[in-house]
Amino acid sequence: MELDLTQYDAPEKLLNTVCEQLGSPDFLINNAAYSTNNDFSNLTAELLDKHYKVNVRATTLLSSKFAQRFDKKSGGRIVNITSGQFQGPMPGELAYATTKGAVDALTITLSAELAPLGITVNAINPGPTDTGWMSEEIKAQLKPMFPFGRIGEPKDVAKSIKFLVSDEADWITGQIIHSEGGFRR
Repeated sequence: MELDLTQYDAPEKLLNTVCEQLGSPDFLINNAAYSTNNDFSNLTAELLDKHYKVNVRATTLLSSKFAQRFDKKSGGRIVNITSGQFQGPMPGELAYATTKGAVDALTITLSAELAPLGITVNAINPGPTDTGWMSEEIKAQLKPMFPFGRIGEPKDVAKSIKFLVSDEADWITGQIIHSEGGFRR
């Protein structure tokens, strides 16, 4: 399903479609992100608003709507994908770093609110991951920053997500897990 997360009704549309086609979900993975290169010198209200709408508002509303609909006594999982803003600065990505940093704060606070419902809330920072956006030049710059000698791949974060949505992770909540292959900033 293609969906514009900047639209006010997007979270409701997404969850309605999932419930209609697959039934009530047990977990929610908030993986959407909006990112542009900007810093203090070229940041505009419009750029910041678009980052906020996708990275913060959509993530928060999807999580809230998921929890409101969760009809089981325990076992619900929310996993937010973040970007390691508190591991070091991200020059040239002011709007992205600001809004993804808010996702870390959301994770911690929402985990306390949803624990009584049996829903865990965690975040994963996968570090730079080659999901198709990296040019060969970016890969060459980043590769030496990984002690494993390779760029992160989608399967790396998928393994962390698989663990966090499993029964083995039912006592883990409010955590930001830095699963980024030892990435050195």
